[in-house]
Amino acid sequence: MRLFLLTALTMLAFAANSVLNRWAVGPGHIGAVEFAMVRLLAGALILAVLVWWQRGGLAWPGKRGRVSGVLGLSAYLIGFSLAYRGLDAGTGALMLFGTVQVTMFAGALLSRELVPGRRWLGAAMALAGLALIAAPGTAGPVPLALMAVAGLGWGIYSLAGRGATDPLAATAWNFVLSVPLVLPLGLMSGVAAPDAVGVALAVVSGAVTSGLGYALWYRVLPQLGAARAAVAQLSVPVIAALGGAVLLAELPVPRFWLATVLVLGGVALASLPYKGFTIRSTK
Repeated sequence: MRLFLLTALTMLAFAANSVLNRWAVGPGHIGAVEFAMVRLLAGALILAVLVWWQRGGLAWPGKRGRVSGVLGLSAYLIGFSLAYRGLDAGTGALMLFGTVQVTMFAGALLSRELVPGRRWLGAAMALAGLALIAAPGTAGPVPLALMAVAGLGWGIYSLAGRGATDPLAATAWNFVLSVPLVLPLGLMSGVAAPDAVGVALAVVSGAVTSGLGYALWYRVLPQLGAARAAVAQLSVPVIAALGGAVLLAELPVPRFWLATVLVLGGVALASLPYKGFTIRSTK
């Protein structure tokens, strides 16, 4: 029960990031890059304080997964914020989620894992759902491409986090080390003056739903395993879509729900216990 509650809380945090980002960037309360900068700085600060308080210093979690974790987190933060200038909360979350699952599937192939036939079929369904989202008339190609970059970054970040022995310290250092990568991009883009609402939403997203949420994700991920972690994330696009509808009056179109069935159904199919043939990556 405790694992279930912690996982549910993490999924709510993930979905909240989409709603908060869209809420801040969509109406122009704050620029996309500025949102990413404030979000990262708030997350880095709260995580560094927590690690210092618990460990008596910024304990180094080891170099394993550090480079990929930092690069993945930086790509996710920038792509995510920029994409929400043109995507609603639900569509962005679904595009992100589908790309993450495809990235983790590719990671399994590259690591030469045994891939069951059902997982190949599930990946094909998820890709079909992403293609439906990207079809003309749904959203602009640039925001969708940016969210795909964010999904690739988050997938790499999740793969790096599977071996974390100290989730809180690993997340804190990922955030701290991402600052030198993200901050210059914001300064080069020309920082615009945000209003109080935009700053507040970015701080909540960084300190609470990102910093603490990702630390919690790194904590529950080893207990869930890859299959249950993928299934758990099925709820994120739906929660984000409902949050966008209630808070931002963004009502999903029928195409969104069809794409949701394909993406989430494909991930569920790929994650179920299986019997039958498997395909081994030969790369």
